[in-house]
Amino acid sequence: MVKGGALLYENYWRGNDAATRWISWSVGKSFISALVGIAIEEGKIESITDPLERYAPELVGTAYEGVSVKDALEMSSGVAWNEDYSDPESDIARFGQALALGSSMVDFAKTLRREHEPGTVNYYNSMDAQVLGLVLRKATGVTPSEYLEQKIWSKIGAKHDGYWVLDDTGEELAAGGVNVTARDYARFGLLYLNDGKWNGEQIVPADWVKASHTPDAERLLPGEKPGTDITWGYGYLWWLPRSVDGPYAAVGIYNQFVYVDPANDLVIVKTSANSSYGQTNDEVSYREDETIGLFEAIAAQAGNG
Repeated sequence: MVKGGALLYENYWRGNDAATRWISWSVGKSFISALVGIAIEEGKIESITDPLERYAPELVGTAYEGVSVKDALEMSSGVAWNEDYSDPESDIARFGQALALGSSMVDFAKTLRREHEPGTVNYYNSMDAQVLGLVLRKATGVTPSEYLEQKIWSKIGAKHDGYWVLDDTGEELAAGGVNVTARDYARFGLLYLNDGKWNGEQIVPADWVKASHTPDAERLLPGEKPGTDITWGYGYLWWLPRSVDGPYAAVGIYNQFVYVDPANDLVIVKTSANSSYGQTNDEVSYREDETIGLFEAIAAQAGNG
């Protein structure tokens, strides 16, 4: 936990320490968001409204043809998808099996179908982030891991090398394959807390950081609303658990978190191994609202300390 730029609390369990590189799972999606913002700033991706296939022609003829970069960032591709971790036949389970058995992630994307018009619904879909990884590679000419090293990692004082899970074709698991240490996750959170700036250098465009945690459609707002299967708010691959103007977070299965609380000048990183996660497909095993409640209590206490 970092407050006011200073390390306030740090602890490790289960044999891990400050040098342990912990898998991000879907926290890694927020890294992809940052890289897309940089690529747009550099003109490598011309517009957020461009269709994905402009940069990744492999997607022509798939359910992702006609989906914009923005649609994918907002989990609004309209591609049919089931991310139920308790269902062994769900799309996310099939995706994991395909990866484990050596299938290409692009080939897996070709098995999906369109269910809704792009940009009309917000249904959580890890493949939306995965295809953005492909777009990044094609648009920048380097892999997402190389782009991350060049544009962010080498600039924010990261103390350890990280690594990215690859499929058998060498494609990064953009949906959640980043592996770095807890302190370096905190540095990424601090980069966002400081509006994308590090030691006076603008690393991620400030307007991109703001847009990343500012829902721009009703379906993306926190709370119960039509056109979505989630009650938390959503930006560009970042979550808003409570309110539009409140803290926001990168969140991964098994309870990985990078929690950014600008009002309290606070970043909290939590790496976890919740073996019950997803078994009931609700808060009983997810424990994500519970975790946000913990962070809110910590923020209140830290503010009084």
